[in-house]
Parts: sequence; C-alpha cells; structure tokens
Amino acid sequence: MSKKQVIFITLLVALISVFSGYYLQKITGVKQSEKQELNVAKSPSPEEVIGSRVKDFSLMDLNGELRYLSEWESKLIAINFWATWCAPCREEIPAFIELQSKYETQGLQFIGIALEQAEDVKNFIEEFSINYPLLVGGDEVIKIATELGNNIGAMPYTVFINSEGIIAFTRRGPLTKEEAEAVIKNYL
Repeated sequence: MSKKQVIFITLLVALISVFSGYYLQKITGVKQSEKQELNVAKSPSPEEVIGSRVKDFSLMDLNGELRYLSEWESKLIAINFWATWCAPCREEIPAFIELQSKYETQGLQFIGIALEQAEDVKNFIEEFSINYPLLVGGDEVIKIATELGNNIGAMPYTVFINSEGIIAFTRRGPLTKEEAEAVIKNYL
C-alpha cells in the first residue's frame, strides 16, 4: 500500500467518525451542554437547597432500627454528615454534644449520619458520649447528602432544617460551636 493510500484511508476513517458522531448526537436528541445541565440539576449545591423542603428519608440507627427524619419534625434539626476517620468531623462533634444538651428542651435535634456501618461507629459513640441519634449507611447516605446539597461529597457537611421542614443553612467543612450556636439562636 502506498503512502497516499494510507493517508486517504486515514482521512476517510476520520471523516466517517465525525459524521457518525454527529449523526448519533442528532438521533439521541441530547446535546453535551444539556447533559451537563441534567447532571448539575441532579446534584444541587449547598446554596441551591436553602429554602427547599426536605423529603422524608430513613436510615438505620446503631441498633439496626429504621429511623425516619419525620420522627423529629417540628424541631430545628441539625443533620451532620460525618465519618470516624474524618479529623474535622471528630473536632466538631464535642461542640454538637454540648449544643444538643443546651438547646434540646427548646426544640433542637442534632442527628449524626455516618458514612459507615454500625460496627465502625459503636466504639466512637462510647469514646465521645454522643447524646444525639446516629444513623449509618453506605450508598443511601451519599444519596441523601447529595439531595441535601453536598454535591461534592465533602466531610463534614451540616444542614439545618427549620421547624417547618425547610433547609435554612448548609455548611461544607467544619462548623465551629459559635457558628452553629448563631444558627440555632436564629431559628429557635
């Protein structure tokens, strides 16, 4: 085969590939920009979920009981997504324990949601004497966190839901005691 024939065949294959890709895009009816918009729509950012109503969900607690978010409706709910291996998570939990004790009678409910299994969390709860419910799970935790605005899988991630079931505040990364208390005082 001559050099000209090789070049001709290469150009012909490239041209066929271009037209095939164009034709495939036309018959599927979805442009690349639309695909990206669909993906963004599936994963809202923390800012985008503020003001939206939370759908009820359920996860297992450390005793294997299915718990529903609706158990705590009409309270100010602070959901904290965390993991035992996450250093910033471990640092903020003592403040959450203290705030739960201080504001529980006024209607505050912290809920810790660990991206782990119950066995991994049980020793941790004893070490820190956590005074609020801990829920656990794998893929379902990721799905719930994403729906609540954690579109990049940050740890820790905290969401405050007001007594009407509306997301009032979100935070990627650690939350100081003072910051959390300011949110609590604003919504209690």
